[in-house]
Amino acid sequence: MTRTFPELLAAAGAIADQLADPHTVNPGGPGRRRPQSLAGGAAGIALLHIARARSGHAAWTTARSWLAAAARETLSAGPNANLYFGAPTLAFVTHLAADEPGKYARALAELDAITIALTRRRLDAAHARIDRKERPVLAEFDLIRGLGGLGSYHLQRHPGHDITRSVLGYLVRLTEPLPGRADDDVPGWWTEVSPNGDVSSDFPGGHGNLGMSHGIAGPLSVLALALRRGIAVDGHAEAIGRIQRWLDLWQQRDPTGPWWPGFITLQQSRTRHVDPDTRQRPSWCYGSPGLARAQQLAALAIGDVERQSVAEAAMLCCLRDPTQLDRLVDSGLCHGTAGVLQAAWRMSRDARTRDLAGALPALAERLLAELPAVRDEVEFLDGLAGIGLALHTVGAESEPATAWDACLLLT
Repeated sequence: MTRTFPELLAAAGAIADQLADPHTVNPGGPGRRRPQSLAGGAAGIALLHIARARSGHAAWTTARSWLAAAARETLSAGPNANLYFGAPTLAFVTHLAADEPGKYARALAELDAITIALTRRRLDAAHARIDRKERPVLAEFDLIRGLGGLGSYHLQRHPGHDITRSVLGYLVRLTEPLPGRADDDVPGWWTEVSPNGDVSSDFPGGHGNLGMSHGIAGPLSVLALALRRGIAVDGHAEAIGRIQRWLDLWQQRDPTGPWWPGFITLQQSRTRHVDPDTRQRPSWCYGSPGLARAQQLAALAIGDVERQSVAEAAMLCCLRDPTQLDRLVDSGLCHGTAGVLQAAWRMSRDARTRDLAGALPALAERLLAELPAVRDEVEFLDGLAGIGLALHTVGAESEPATAWDACLLLT
């Protein structure tokens, strides 16, 4: 099966060629042009070309063109700015493009100042909310819109900066129960809204979100990645432990192995029961692959071999179970095959056995077979740009020249 890997690089190259010209490729489709969007705009496509240029597989010309396309509109630095949109997005992408000291120094200094300032505003608002003993909204702490994503950026860009420690301190506080609440049997990240962020009669009492994109797996990954880099704040390990124990409470098992639901309702919290029919598809965003990587990172950070083995077993079960893989409805990073492949590849690099690495070729072949059906979606999170990045990373069989998947909290 080793023949797969040159084919992956070739497929990634073909995708990059298809997405070469920012004047003709239209991420987002008609009426949805958002250059500063990582998920669906020029910034996300720039990541593919930056990764290929930095690894020596392409010239810098195309990467620079897409980076310029991402920066062509007025910079967004308001309440809607986050890792996936606006100034933090451009900061992340530009940071990855800086392949030598001093490159893009002026732009990065400006983007850093803006991103640090907006992070401080978000932190102030979050601490004020906790002081009021109110429940958070998902967008306060999650990866896509919240402080989890901003923490990932700061950890990559300037791990020793005070802002990085401030985000970590907030994430520790997020895990603590809110004092003086009648519903203090639910964790501090419990939200009173539905998974889509709205108040809904389908979720009376709200929910606890486990997912990597919008749930507690994101903050767990940030805390774990920081601790692995030797960056710790007061209560750091205890916060990881609180999250782990809650995830242990909701770990399910069936003949295929361990798995976790995507969210817990208040009724489920009270009855301590999850219907097996609510099992999520095996995706990065909400399913076991993303959760398994978060828990593997946490186990590595605190040296918990047993938890690491459970996390790796959960991922391996996904890769070996055709029934689970057949529930994937698309090929992209967010909830498709590419996301599973990238998460599995990252886990295989840290795994205690070679079993995960041995399962990668079959999953890669599956993604290659799906490519002809991927046509109009060119974006990073749901389309060809993200698929190309996963193919390129796994095909190169070496550590990426850029930590592009830090925006997925896989590294």
